[in-house]
Amino acid sequence: MPAFDEVQFPTGISYGVTGGPRRRTEIATLASGAEERNVLWADSRREYNAGYGIRSHDDLHAVLAFFEARLGQARAFRFRDWADYKSGPPLQAHAPTDQVLGTGTGAQSVFQLVKVYASGPQSWTRVVKKPVAGTVRLAVGGAEKVLGSDFTVDTTTGVVTFLPGRVPGAGAAVTAGFQFDVPVRFATDFLSVNLSQFEAGEIPDIPLIEVRI
Repeated sequence: MPAFDEVQFPTGISYGVTGGPRRRTEIATLASGAEERNVLWADSRREYNAGYGIRSHDDLHAVLAFFEARLGQARAFRFRDWADYKSGPPLQAHAPTDQVLGTGTGAQSVFQLVKVYASGPQSWTRVVKKPVAGTVRLAVGGAEKVLGSDFTVDTTTGVVTFLPGRVPGAGAAVTAGFQFDVPVRFATDFLSVNLSQFEAGEIPDIPLIEVRI
């Protein structure tokens, strides 16, 4: 498995980055002018430029140190996308009923955290593998459960496990609310920094790309 460090990119810098999800679609235009569109990626992949979040020499130094510790592109890490880091809207507190993880069977004890993006009849389910420690809230049939007493969370995989005797009953909806990070890596092994240009307002190019884990 590719190396992954359970450390978070500086959040004060990540707040100012640019970027978002990229999808890959193959479009063929027929002789009639009609189009055929083929989805090449089932899941989107997020890309960012961290240079836009750097506002001072200290910020730049922090990113350089982070880059060196990750050995450039070699080691992936956690990144907070401030536009999309909760199970619900960013400006609302997350609730234990935000996302449906599944339905109890009376025997199933393990569930994966997910977030569903829906618009009209279409939806896409994102598997969430990097929840933030201490933020996961869980409910069964609308009744909130207690972390440690009723369930545990693996924050490195996003897997929720109900403890013995606490397994959801058959037909009970299992829901969750949480904050999460995006697993990313640097998309370059070279950071070009020019202090005079930085002081003149030029933004350094520091690309990040989501990794599939």
